[in-house]
Amino acid sequence: MPTLILVRHGRSTANTEGVLAGWTPGVALDERGAAQAAALPGRLVELPIAEVVTSPLQRCQETIRPLLDARPGLPVHTDERIGECHYGDWSGRKLAELKDEPLMEVVQAHPSAAAFPAGESMRSMATRAAEAVREWNARVERDHGPDAVYLMCSHGDIIKSLVADALGLHLDLFQRIAVEPCSVTAIRYTRLRPFLVRLGDTGDFASLVPHEEPPGGDAPVGGGAGAP
Repeated sequence: MPTLILVRHGRSTANTEGVLAGWTPGVALDERGAAQAAALPGRLVELPIAEVVTSPLQRCQETIRPLLDARPGLPVHTDERIGECHYGDWSGRKLAELKDEPLMEVVQAHPSAAAFPAGESMRSMATRAAEAVREWNARVERDHGPDAVYLMCSHGDIIKSLVADALGLHLDLFQRIAVEPCSVTAIRYTRLRPFLVRLGDTGDFASLVPHEEPPGGDAPVGGGAGAP
């Protein structure tokens, strides 16, 4: 079965403003995010990518554009199932405000039970993303063979849920996974099991430099802004 390259979108204006974007329209890459996207074709130059699948949201479309420009004719598809979690009434709000919401404790410790007001549950988000990957695995293998490589450009919580699925982790453990903006995660699927072969690879170790963490060590909902 194919190898899936998961790319989180580059750093967005919402990331730098500390806003939970969700499906809010008009959220673009910031200057650093645009530079990350511009570097992506070089980072992936050795990979024979057969297809590209992307979230419909602007920040993902902008992230993948330099790769598509560098590889004219590369098939690209949009799939809403790998779009961001529908955060409902939380969308567009500051993360600093949301940390005091009672639901945030559930999102952090028991995400499989978390459902956003006027939005969707984290469980349904994870299910739709996993179903999309399984369908695309079958399609890519049918069209390009079992050794094919394809790429999905998506969002932090989506990618974390797919990593948890590949590792056989309960969704309640997915907040232990971190993927920075424009990081590359790779999962090789086989008939019996998936193999996680890269996780959150940016080629940049700046985010490992110790810096002040918010009290309690909560996971950044939506994926966070990455290295300062």
